[in-house]
Amino acid sequence: MRYVSDMTIERPNTVAGLVAKRDELVKLRDRLEADIRAITVDVDHLEAAIRIFDPENTPEARKRYAAMHRAPKGQSMRFVLASLRTADRPLTSREIALAWCQDRGLDAKDSTVVTITKRIGATLRALMEKGLVAQDGHVEGLVGWRIA
Repeated sequence: MRYVSDMTIERPNTVAGLVAKRDELVKLRDRLEADIRAITVDVDHLEAAIRIFDPENTPEARKRYAAMHRAPKGQSMRFVLASLRTADRPLTSREIALAWCQDRGLDAKDSTVVTITKRIGATLRALMEKGLVAQDGHVEGLVGWRIA
């Protein structure tokens, strides 16, 4: 080993190895970023094709749908509580969402049911925090809910 100064030891192999590894990782990062850009373009093309065949099954359409069918304040809580009170077994958020669609005369397409299920799930969690409902096992792989 050669001493460059009193306290520093020159290690050319270590530095060269680190520089080579950094260069390798920079190249890998650049390739991955290019792949991400290509995948993003592919996703955009697929979404455009989906819009052609099913205009209601896009993220934008679901957001518009959610805004158009917003329930008045307290209505979803009343509906959920009424559904659970009249049920003879625990209900899932999806079952309540399907009942909501039927009650409102909404087309129960998958995209609609997913949106409504998320809303019902949020309502159930809020009711659980208030101590009004409780989880009760699982039904069809989903959490069952009942009146507390």
